[in-house]
Amino acid sequence: MTEAYARYRERMSEIQALNSALSLLSWDQETLMPPRGLASRSTTRAALAGLVHDRATDPALGALLEGLAGTGQDAAAAANVRESLRDYRRAVRVPRDLVTELAETTTLAQQAWAEARTRNEWPLFAPLLGRIVGLKRREAEALGYRDEPYDALLDEYEPGARAADLARIFAEVRTALVPLVEAARRDPADRGEDLLRGGLPVAGQDALGRHILKDLGFDLEGGRLDLSAHPFSTQIAPGDVRLTTHYDADDLQKSLYSTIHEAGHGMYEQGLPADQVGLPLGEAVSLGVHESQSRLWENQIGRSRAFMSYLLPLLRRHFPGRFDGVAPEQLDRAVNVVRPSAIRIEADEVTYTLHIVLRMELERALLRGEIDVADLPSLWNERMRADLGVVPADDAEGVLQDIHWSFGLFGYFPTYALGNLYAAELHLAAKRDLPGLDDEVARGDFLPLLTWLRERIHRHGRELAPRELVHAATGREPGAGPYLDYLRAKFGALYAV
Repeated sequence: MTEAYARYRERMSEIQALNSALSLLSWDQETLMPPRGLASRSTTRAALAGLVHDRATDPALGALLEGLAGTGQDAAAAANVRESLRDYRRAVRVPRDLVTELAETTTLAQQAWAEARTRNEWPLFAPLLGRIVGLKRREAEALGYRDEPYDALLDEYEPGARAADLARIFAEVRTALVPLVEAARRDPADRGEDLLRGGLPVAGQDALGRHILKDLGFDLEGGRLDLSAHPFSTQIAPGDVRLTTHYDADDLQKSLYSTIHEAGHGMYEQGLPADQVGLPLGEAVSLGVHESQSRLWENQIGRSRAFMSYLLPLLRRHFPGRFDGVAPEQLDRAVNVVRPSAIRIEADEVTYTLHIVLRMELERALLRGEIDVADLPSLWNERMRADLGVVPADDAEGVLQDIHWSFGLFGYFPTYALGNLYAAELHLAAKRDLPGLDDEVARGDFLPLLTWLRERIHRHGRELAPRELVHAATGREPGAGPYLDYLRAKFGALYAV
């Protein structure tokens, strides 16, 4: 290691430490912080965000990176310098005052969103959202873009992606899914959804979730599971990956699949190279790839017929007497119902992407100034009616259902749909390379798949661009084909399409 590279690592370690503190404050705000702590928390987070920005945009760091670029470092060091230089050049375009104002505004907005949703009062959140949209427009202008403001923000979460390209892919998906959605609407059959509803104690759900986390491979010695209004995962620091879930005694699927979903995120974080902490090779490559890990475990594995054979004995253990006489086939039907819903996180596999397309198109229009924040509730309901045939009962069930805008995460939503596409690609390749995968899942042996993902995805960090990483892992260029084939094969059989 050269002296210059050692200085670079030291500087990156300082930034990592500050980001860890910010992550811990954010986790605490969503799980444990008392409401009266909001004002001081917003000030603290803004101050810390300013310090991170100062260090990330320090001209001395820029000079160090420019000097290291192309100087014959080994492959890992060269990749770290390349990606850090990309981050530096992006960060220096954003003024410090904009960074701190965004941190303070979004902290206040998160609390306002929670109150607005609880009280079903859109006006409590709308003014702060308007401020956030204005700030994100300023950020996009500062960053620069080729085609539209949305591209500048999307690039933060999915490097190299363009809104117009994603819109074309998602349009292909939407067109292909129409027959499945229509067939499901016409299907009158009772598919046994009530199997996992009603009278399922939270204590049993919690014990079940922790059991499954351990079996999947999430290290509970290096992580934890807590409660939040909106399930999420975050890495605080090496050996400290936090997951949250949400329990509903009347619906086991909510906690079961949010826990499995967040476990996928958490196992990705736990599988990143430990010797690259604080450096790009110790970070996830993109949110689309991150989401592929959670969606693969949640859907391709967690909603598979093989998983039902594993799950049923656990249900009988944690809810004595409740699942006696139930067969795996019944569980399979119950967890794979296609039924358009107003709520994204409760959406089935077939309709889920339609929820994402709606949000992406509204975000693009907001940033282009084509619509106003005041228009969102009515536009939201119109699109829900047109795309899914359902209308939210109120704003809490509609435009206020997601927390993401209160964080200022514009450009984030498309990565959920990309995650679905990548997950299908990865699952297809994993089944090719692991011919006994279904039998292993049925036995509760998830290590072969986790090991495969660690080798193909986790260990690479940001060594490759997102699409290049998926291509290298699967041997094919990412696209909508495997995702649509997977849905047609699975739900076409269930709904006789």
